[in-house]
Amino acid sequence: MPMTSSLCPTAAARKAMAVSIVRLGSPRSAHEGLRIGTVRRPPRGVPKAEFASRDYYDVWLPNLAPSAPLMAEGRAAVSAAEWQHFASAYRKEMNAPEAAHVISTLAALSHTSAFSVGCYCEDEAHCHRSILRQLLLESGADVAGAV
Repeated sequence: MPMTSSLCPTAAARKAMAVSIVRLGSPRSAHEGLRIGTVRRPPRGVPKAEFASRDYYDVWLPNLAPSAPLMAEGRAAVSAAEWQHFASAYRKEMNAPEAAHVISTLAALSHTSAFSVGCYCEDEAHCHRSILRQLLLESGADVAGAV
C-alpha cells in the first residue's frame, strides 16, 4: 500500500491543490485559494483595502506581468503574427532569472497549496495569463483544468 503524507499528497488532494488561472474581479470559486494578481497595475478606483473583498487579488505579484511596453504591444495585437510576437517576447521576459524563479516556486507550491493567478483581461486567449498557464505547466505545475 502506497504511503502518503502531507509532503506527498494523494491524487485527489493534488487535484484540489492545483493552481487556477482566473480573471481578476470575477467571483471566486470555492477551492481557488489565495488569489495572486499578476498585473502591472492595481485596479483603478478601488481602495487597496478592498482588493481582496472585491475579488481582485489577495497579494500582488507584478513581476509576472508583461513589462509596460510589452503590455501595450499585446493589447494592440490584432493579427496572429502580432500575438505570436507578443507571446515570444513575454516568454523571453519570463525566462529572466527573477521571473523564472517565481514561476518555478509557484509550480512547486501548486503540488501542496491551492492558489490562483490572474489578470483583468476578459479573454484569456488574448491575455498574458494564457501564456503564464503554459509556462506553469512547462515548469511542472498542477494547473486546474489542464489535461
